[in-house]
Amino acid sequence: MAIIETVDPGEATGDVAEIYAKDERDLGYVADYTRVMAVNPEAYRAWEQLVRAIVAQLAVRRFELVTLAAAEGTHSQHCRLAHGRKTLAVMDADEVEAVARDFHDAGLSEAEVAMMEYAKRVSEDSAAMTEADSLRLRELGFTDREIVDITLAAAARNYFSRAIQALAVSVEVPPGISDSLRGALLAPL
Repeated sequence: MAIIETVDPGEATGDVAEIYAKDERDLGYVADYTRVMAVNPEAYRAWEQLVRAIVAQLAVRRFELVTLAAAEGTHSQHCRLAHGRKTLAVMDADEVEAVARDFHDAGLSEAEVAMMEYAKRVSEDSAAMTEADSLRLRELGFTDREIVDITLAAAARNYFSRAIQALAVSVEVPPGISDSLRGALLAPL
């Protein structure tokens, strides 16, 4: 499962049990990445709070699109699969599959494509980014707040993706992901 020991769901107590219960409700099981990250439940809760604060500003669709692009940039199978499933709440399966295969040719708005390009760049080479990277977003009407929130969403995905990759968490295919969608989500990696 991973390079560290985790608490079995039947033995979890306190915050860890609450964190596990959320996965049980949402997925029908406790994901391996949840078990690993819940080893530090305070950090896991803080990360969840950060994500909620970002989603409250970006809205779910934008957050999930940014997340898919950032997960592609970090080559995170875990996050591409998990957020491919979550994106099904705001797009139908065919749309999610098209976005996963090539967001440039998926019928997204020009602003959504630019936002995803930016998020992918944050994940691939943030140290080399300059004001020029945000210029396209500004040209398309994104405010400073929106650019910060897009950046935070991509950076939050980097944090989580890189942590679970470093801890050798096994990749799981969540329920509701067809073979076709799974293939599309993983193809760019």
